Amino acid sequence: MTISLNTLENIVRKAGDIALTHFKDLQNLEISQKSPRDFVTAADVAVEKFLKTTLFEHYPQYGFWGEESGKTENQSQRWIVDPIDGTHSFAKGQYFWSISVALEIEGQLIFGAVFAPALNDYYCAKKGDGAFKNGKKITVSGETDLGNAMIATGFACLRAYLEDNNLERFGRIAQRTTGQRRFGSAAMDLCLVADGQVDAFWEQELNLYDVAGGALIVLEAGGTLTDFKGNPGIFPKQILATNGGILDALLTLM
Repeated sequence: MTISLNTLENIVRKAGDIALTHFKDLQNLEISQKSPRDFVTAADVAVEKFLKTTLFEHYPQYGFWGEESGKTENQSQRWIVDPIDGTHSFAKGQYFWSISVALEIEGQLIFGAVFAPALNDYYCAKKGDGAFKNGKKITVSGETDLGNAMIATGFACLRAYLEDNNLERFGRIAQRTTGQRRFGSAAMDLCLVADGQVDAFWEQELNLYDVAGGALIVLEAGGTLTDFKGNPGIFPKQILATNGGILDALLTLM
């Protein structure tokens, strides 16, 4: 069964409508804690339930891995879903949160989609066909001078109370760059690299569902994905996405 970017977009945008319904009624939003610094809301659960059901109706041959419901059978060919990446931002009424969906077959990412419903920005990619934002092709920035670069990061490691908490690394890099941003959604951060709005993004201690959709979008936009030692690949526990032009300079500070 053929999958098209249009079909995937229709499904993800409908999931966005569900999320927005909750977002417009935050005073009644049900929120619980998975851990002291990790939240889940009724919106996360509703969006994931819709995506799991709808994707299976359209493509029953694929398994599913969602942040909230876990893994089904057939994980060699699977949808990887974060129903709301940036739940804390969502619950606070901020706009930088997103829905991330990827299709992985035998370890290879084939489709990626990241939708920011509050911003109405839809990013997508199909392996080998480039990356797009709201229907227009996008590419990473051409910046080659780290001193002029804008970089983004996050602190999932702080939520987990880890000793390697990214603060020292951030301090080193912040002093060598012009702009620093912390948006609160790794999926969105990756898309901003792909779109040239930031020149690099790194984070530690993420999960594959946080980054799978955005990772393919970065690669298809001409960017690089490595770990902190420069090994190419998708490493959620040490992910570094760049425009390529500042990769070597960043690696010396990692």
